[in-house]
Amino acid sequence: MQRPPVLVTGGAGYIGSHAVLALVDRGWPVCVIDNLTTGFRFAIPEGVPFYEGDIEDDALLARIFAEQKVGSIMHFAGSIIVPESVENPLKYYHNNTAKTRALIGAAVTSGVPHFIFSSTAATYGVPEVSPVTEDSPKAPINPYGMSKLMTEFMLADTARAHALNYCALRYFNVAGADPQARTGQSTAGATHLIKVAVEAALGKREYVGVFGTDFDTPDGTGVRDYIHVTDLAEAHVLALEALIAEPARSLTMNCGYGRGFSVLEVLDAVDRVTNQIIDRRLQDRRAGDPDSLISDNSRIKATLPWQPRYADLETIVSHALAWERKLTGLRGGA
Repeated sequence: MQRPPVLVTGGAGYIGSHAVLALVDRGWPVCVIDNLTTGFRFAIPEGVPFYEGDIEDDALLARIFAEQKVGSIMHFAGSIIVPESVENPLKYYHNNTAKTRALIGAAVTSGVPHFIFSSTAATYGVPEVSPVTEDSPKAPINPYGMSKLMTEFMLADTARAHALNYCALRYFNVAGADPQARTGQSTAGATHLIKVAVEAALGKREYVGVFGTDFDTPDGTGVRDYIHVTDLAEAHVLALEALIAEPARSLTMNCGYGRGFSVLEVLDAVDRVTNQIIDRRLQDRRAGDPDSLISDNSRIKATLPWQPRYADLETIVSHALAWERKLTGLRGGA
C-alpha cells in the first residue's frame, strides 16, 4: 500500500534537506515547500515535488494538500539565530509562531493527521541541572526559544481539540552533513561552531572566536551536546512512524547524544581531522550562555528504535569538512 506523502516545510534548508533525504532513503513519498529565504534549491533531490512559497499562504497549502494527498507534515521552516531574535523579536514571533499557527490551521482544515515539529533545547533556557530531561522547567531566555515553546503549546492544545497528533523534537547542537555529501550546512555567515571551524580550516574565515573561558567546566569553555544531522533526520522518520502507529499519542522528546564536548575540545577535533591548527581568539562570553547543555536522551531511546550511527565527534567534523569542500565547488570557489 502506497504511503501518503510527507510535506516537508523548509525542506531546502539545513536540517529540512537532511530530513527529505532520510524520508526518500526509506521509501517515503515527499514534497517540499520553502520560500528559499535561507534555503537552497540545489539541496532538494531530483524528482521531489517542490513548491516555492510561504507556509502562511493558505491557498498554496490547500493546493499542495490536494495535489499531493499529504498525510503528514514535518515542519522545519523558521528563523533560528538567537541574537537576531533578541534584536528583532517580532520577526521571530511572526516566522516561528504566527506562521506555524497558519500551518497548523491549514493542516486541521485539510484533515492532515500527523505533525512533526522542529523544536529546540532553547526552550529550557539556562537549566539548573544538566543533563536536561523533557520535564525540566521550560524558561526560554530569548524570543527564539519562546517562539518555539509557544508552538509546542499550540500543538498540544490543537491535538486535544482535533484529530491531529504531533511530535515535538527538542534539538541540542546539530552539526555535520550528509555522509554522502548530498547536502549540508550551506548558509553564509552561519554561527554553528563546527561550521565556523571547518570554514576557518579551509581559509574562509581568519579565526574562530571562543566566547568565554570562565565557565564552570573542566577547561572553562562552554560544553554542548553535538548531534549529527543525519542521526537527527533519522529520528524524525522514526517519530513519524510512531505517530502513525498510535494516532492517539503525541510525543515530546530531546534529540541529543547525552554527552557533551567543550568548545576547545571541538576545535581540537577539527585540528586533528584537518591536521592543522585553527587560530582561536578568546572573546567575552555571550549573555545567557549556560555552562553546560547536555540532553537526557533516555526518553527517545525508550520510545523509538533510534540507534545513532554517527555519534563520534571526529566523524561529525569529517562530514562537515567534506561538505564545506563540496560547497566551495558549488559556489565556484566563493
